[in-house]
Amino acid sequence: MKVTAEKNEKIGAMVFGSFYPHYVNRIEKHGRTEAELHQVIEWLTGYDKKQLQKLIKDKATVKEFYENATIHPNAYLIKGVICGYRIEEIDDEFRLYREARYLDKLVDELAKGRKMEKILRVEK
Repeated sequence: MKVTAEKNEKIGAMVFGSFYPHYVNRIEKHGRTEAELHQVIEWLTGYDKKQLQKLIKDKATVKEFYENATIHPNAYLIKGVICGYRIEEIDDEFRLYREARYLDKLVDELAKGRKMEKILRVEK
């Protein structure tokens, strides 16, 4: 599937805190912890637990969330399909959408029991 400008804008306008609880529920159903989720989020975005909670409390949009994030330099190693989109094929003009899908993919891997050292990509 191809990302459109409308899709990019739609995801950017969503409130990050509105789907954060879904991430928590998903990973906890599969025996993972919220601490592990925070580790993944901090690796990808640079936000520690305190910063993350403030963003959720302030109802930051996905656009605000990623605009102020420091995306890990190895994030480009996150590949595969999530929600019907092949992450590595999302155009640079839709960077926001790609970064949001990065987190979705990492949460998916966490829920599926992948080892943390594999989730937190290291360039070979």
